[in-house]
Amino acid sequence: MSLLMAFLIGGAICLVGQLIMDLTPFNVTPGHVLVGYVCAGAIISALNLYQPLVDLGGAGATIPLSGFGHALAQGAIEGARSNGLLGVFGGGLEATAVGIAAAVVFGYIVAVIFNPQG
Repeated sequence: MSLLMAFLIGGAICLVGQLIMDLTPFNVTPGHVLVGYVCAGAIISALNLYQPLVDLGGAGATIPLSGFGHALAQGAIEGARSNGLLGVFGGGLEATAVGIAAAVVFGYIVAVIFNPQG
């Protein structure tokens, strides 16, 4: 059942992004959706509304970019609780450092292994 919920939640998040790009009268690019999802995830997380979605959808809610915004916001909140105002700046980075480092390392490895044609 958890696989089905992850698929449905993650698919719904992606569907909303695709509909925003396809149906809005403005020239919305994937970059706009990327920034919007990270900001929306952080805002929804700060309002304590994203964690129930994570509890329901698991990886379907944490893997999309809104999950990255959620991780940043939760890290900043935890940093503020433990280290005060300065903890806000380091908390988000500390909470997401492993994911960012993995993306850089794996991106580099793939770039070295595969030669793009074009």
